[in-house]
Amino acid sequence: MIRQERIHDIAIVGAGPAGLALALAMKAAAGARIDVAVVDRASGEVAPDPRGWAIAEGPRRVLDGLGAWAPVAAQSGQVTEMVISDSPLRDAVRPPILNLPALAGGADAGEDAVAWIVPAGALHAALMDLARESDIDFHFGAGVTGLERTGAHAALAMENGATIAARLVVAADGARSRLRKMAGIRTVGWDYDQFGIVTTVSHEFPHEGRAFQHFLPGGPFALLPLPGNESSVVWTEPADKACRLLELGELEFLAELALRAGPELGEFELAGPRGGYPLNLMMARQFAAQRLALIGDAAHRVHPLAGQGLNLGLKDVAALAEVIIDSMRLGIDPGAVTQLQRYERWRRFDVFQMAVATDALNRIFAPDIAPLRMLRDLGMGIVDRSGLLKKWMLREASGTTGTLPKLVQGQPL
Repeated sequence: MIRQERIHDIAIVGAGPAGLALALAMKAAAGARIDVAVVDRASGEVAPDPRGWAIAEGPRRVLDGLGAWAPVAAQSGQVTEMVISDSPLRDAVRPPILNLPALAGGADAGEDAVAWIVPAGALHAALMDLARESDIDFHFGAGVTGLERTGAHAALAMENGATIAARLVVAADGARSRLRKMAGIRTVGWDYDQFGIVTTVSHEFPHEGRAFQHFLPGGPFALLPLPGNESSVVWTEPADKACRLLELGELEFLAELALRAGPELGEFELAGPRGGYPLNLMMARQFAAQRLALIGDAAHRVHPLAGQGLNLGLKDVAALAEVIIDSMRLGIDPGAVTQLQRYERWRRFDVFQMAVATDALNRIFAPDIAPLRMLRDLGMGIVDRSGLLKKWMLREASGTTGTLPKLVQGQPL
């Protein structure tokens, strides 16, 4: 049996953006005094990260409510238009098949931008700084080796011999979540045999707030606007080819990048490090179990072509935070199964919809077959000429539809 003395209200395993955002949400709730612990096997220092995260309006409101948006807003790029093309790799000109401009007016739906592109390291650092300023109980430098759940609380055994107990444990420890495995929660999904290559580039001509998404035979290639003449790159290729591209020298790598980017932005230079990561679809069969809840990548991963990974995680945070706060204000145990089932019902369908949509898009646009490309372009052309369809797509992408948690609505807990 794992022995412990202090019992926290919430123990969050994982000090990534989702875990830190949930901890801050607990501390930001008016009139609630919640004892929060954050556990991570890393040192607590924010590592360099070459990714750029696309943040939709709903999740941006979550960050704003936690005080994390102001520190990163000036470093973020505003997407005022998404330009989508579907052409063979060697085509010199790639005519757009769909333009999605930000909707005019309607401030309540966050329609000044299609999305914001936030440097991953900057956002992680902002959340960490805010968390360190609070009275969160941090445990860095030791991983979790055991999980024991009783009727009253859960206990975590640590590599350093310590024990951390809480009425509710939250797994925010990534797609390979050890905590999820310890709890015996199975997953469903598959590998895409693709890699996502990420970096930051500077370019000759201004992007003017336009994001470019080229659907190419190897996978989608996106240039996402950052401040100034810089863009974040999200470049999908088959796994073996991606590894070869990452090993190229800078000039050869830039030549391959320019071939996919097209001529709109002129010549490119690297403005940041390169990185790569395998792509897969994964959903946990349960988002909650006895005294345990899963958020972010521990609960789900989707293809990055729609930029919805962190958005889904921040919506998890908003929903779980509201369930926990509501429970504790009513004197209900936050780890009670009935309360956690409310969180699971709230999030499962939204995640499932996004997983299906991104998987379908990746499969539809992958084959380099001329008749299929004609059908794809015809369908996108119909959408491009329909103001109503465009408006619906933008509202869905904004993360502001459906039954929304308070933080996603821009309201305090």
